[in-house]
Amino acid sequence: MGIISYDDFLKVEICVGTILTAEENNLLKKPSIVLTIDFGKKIGIKKSSAQLKSNYTCKELIDRKILAVINFAPKQIGTILSEVLVLGLPDENNEPILVSPNSKIINGKRLY
Repeated sequence: MGIISYDDFLKVEICVGTILTAEENNLLKKPSIVLTIDFGKKIGIKKSSAQLKSNYTCKELIDRKILAVINFAPKQIGTILSEVLVLGLPDENNEPILVSPNSKIINGKRLY
């Protein structure tokens, strides 16, 4: 892994948002959940496709605060245009566990 500068880190915008909707997408090779996430007035509402079915149901994702990279170029995933990259860490089976703040944070606040 290479060393990056602090200026490089600042280029990546990681912000908090609240999941508004979560719907299964079983049309992909690896089924995913399509998330609609509220990042506040400045950033708005964005969609993401995430492979979360191993550890989450759609119902338990609703109203959950998560962290996501909001300034990557959108990526076409099947029929969904994923606008943000939801962040997670691998569990013992290498399946994602979402990165979430443990305190109330206003949507759109940026990680620093």
